[in-house]
Amino acid sequence: MEQHSSAPEWDRTPTLEAYADTILPGRARGPGDRAVAGVSQSPGSVEAGAVELLEWDATGMTQGLGDLARLLNDHTGAYADEHGLVLDTEVDPFVALSFEHRTALVRRLTAPEHPEKEFWVLLALFCNMAYDSAAHLHTAEAMAAGHPGLAAMGISQPDEDGLWRFDQHSYGRPLARLHPDTTPSGSPA
Repeated sequence: MEQHSSAPEWDRTPTLEAYADTILPGRARGPGDRAVAGVSQSPGSVEAGAVELLEWDATGMTQGLGDLARLLNDHTGAYADEHGLVLDTEVDPFVALSFEHRTALVRRLTAPEHPEKEFWVLLALFCNMAYDSAAHLHTAEAMAAGHPGLAAMGISQPDEDGLWRFDQHSYGRPLARLHPDTTPSGSPA
């Protein structure tokens, strides 16, 4: 069996982008984009900053991302051998997979019985987080830049001063009277 393990000189970014795109697919960034499969016409996890979030030191994953990318490419080699696939050696093995094969491999890696499930599920959660909350960005700045996930969820723009104020309350009425000693910033006195 031919081995398809990743070469050490490869950049981890395309593999991580391909994983993020498998979790929350997006539109291709151009005709030569191999990492983003382009199965959606809308922005996905990659455009929302999944790799930037993963590389943010607050995630606690930054140091292990290279190892995860290598491990994912090793799993891809085994998967390709099992399915008789010949992978393009010009790109990382996971990037070379079709979207259908990427999703099948990720489904296998995140299955309850897989011994590394926690790593792959955690990686998937961060990919979703980049889209759902833009946790690696200041919310007002993300909104000003047109963050695709926040826009898709209909998050309203902040007021001119960067703060959100809501004239209508979710229950149609204020839930409590404002304490008389509350400061203008909303802090208790």
